[in-house]
Order: sequence, then structure tokens, then C-alpha cells
Amino acid sequence: MKRSRTIIGLGLAVALQLFVVLGMVGKAALPMWTGTEIRVKTVPRDPRSMFRGNYARLNYEIGSLPKEMLKIERRPRRGEVVYVSLKENGDGLFGIAGASLDKPDEGVFLRGHIVKNYPPYQVEYGIEAFFAPKTKALKLEQDLRSGGVALLMVTDSGRVALKDVVPKVDKK
Repeated sequence: MKRSRTIIGLGLAVALQLFVVLGMVGKAALPMWTGTEIRVKTVPRDPRSMFRGNYARLNYEIGSLPKEMLKIERRPRRGEVVYVSLKENGDGLFGIAGASLDKPDEGVFLRGHIVKNYPPYQVEYGIEAFFAPKTKALKLEQDLRSGGVALLMVTDSGRVALKDVVPKVDKK
């Protein structure tokens, strides 16, 4: 009797751990499955890490939030959730339209966290690193020197995933 209870308990523990891991993976992949694709300007920095592999660390124009965009009476806290509303510019890229601590009811917006809480506020969305095989990361480093375009997948709740990064094409 004790042995069967132990086996059932271990089975439930393993199933619970598997369920948690699958839930975490599903939550992270949700924007890629259900999101809408948008494009934003980006500039790379720090292209390689000995510990994390080859990647391009990305800065976004939408990551710097001017004080007048976030209309609140107090200073925001580090780590505080902020919703950044976006609008499409004439060039097909999205830029900041506004920001709020409350989730917007409509439109395209990103859910981010305040990492620098004095103006201009710095916001991170979890899309600041693009991992790639060594050859692609080295090529990206060269191709993105003058900037690039990040292809993002955004859900209706503001969650975002980085789909790809492409070099900026100069129109002549």
C-alpha cells in the first residue's frame, strides 16, 4: 500500500513539474503563435558573450520614453509595468504614440518594465537580445552598424516576441 502511494505521489510530482515547464514555454511562445507583426527601428550593441553565445544586443527608439509621454503625477518605480502605445509612421515602422501605467483598451501597444526611472525613462520589453548562430551573428554585427529593423510579434495583451532582425535598407 505504501509503495503504490509513493509511486502515485512521484508520478503527480513529475506531471506537475512537466505542466509548469510546458506552461512557461507556451507563455513565452504565445506572441509568435497569435501575435501581429510590426516593425521598429533598432541599433545593435555588444554582439557576443562568452557565456551566453552569439547574439546582438539591441537598443530601440521605443525603449527611450520622454517624460511628457508618460503622464503621471509621480516618479515611476523601477520594474513597474508600463504600456507603450505605438502608431505606424509613413515608412511602415512603428513609433511611440503614448504611454500609460494602465493597459490600453485598443490599438497596438507593448507591455514593458521601467528600468531607468528618471527622464527619459528607459523601458525594456524582453526583446533586447537576438540570439543567432555564430556566422549569422557576425554578419548581423556588420550589416546593422547603421541600424536595422526588428520584426516583432505583438499579442492583444501587449506581450511581444522578437521574430527577426534585418539590416536597414537605404532608399536612394
